Amino acid sequence: MVFKIFLDANVLLDFLLKRERYEDAKEIMALVVKGEVSAFITPAIVHIVAYWLTKTYGAEKAKQLLLTLLIDVRVIDISHELTLLALNSKIDDVEDALQYYTAIHNQLDYFISSDRQLQKSAIPTLPVVAASYFLKEVEK
Repeated sequence: MVFKIFLDANVLLDFLLKRERYEDAKEIMALVVKGEVSAFITPAIVHIVAYWLTKTYGAEKAKQLLLTLLIDVRVIDISHELTLLALNSKIDDVEDALQYYTAIHNQLDYFISSDRQLQKSAIPTLPVVAASYFLKEVEK
C-alpha cells in the first residue's frame, strides 16, 4: 500500500536545511522519490519553505531546491467552504488548521509534523505524527 502523506513545513525544512531531524526527513523523502509514499503540500508550505531557503541560500538556490522538490511532491489546496470549516475548527493555529483540513479533504493517510500541539488536536480520521513514528509504521 502506498501511503498518501502531508508534509508539514517543519519536515521539509529539517530535510532541506539539514536541521535536527534531518535523518528522519531524509528517509521520508527517499520513500517519496522511490514512489513508495505519495507526498503532498499546500501553496502555503511552499511559501514558508521558500522564505527560509531564500534567507539561508539566496533566491536562485531556493528556487532550484523547490523545483527539485516539486518533481516528487504534489501541491494541493482547498475551497473557500473548507477554509471556513478549518477556521471554525478546534485547532487554534490558523496555518495548521488550513493545512490539516486540506489534508483531510484530499483523503490523505498521515499528516507528518513535529508540531506537538497539532498532534494533540488531530482527529482519528487523519493522525498527525512525527516523521520517526511514520517511519516505524512504514516498516511494519
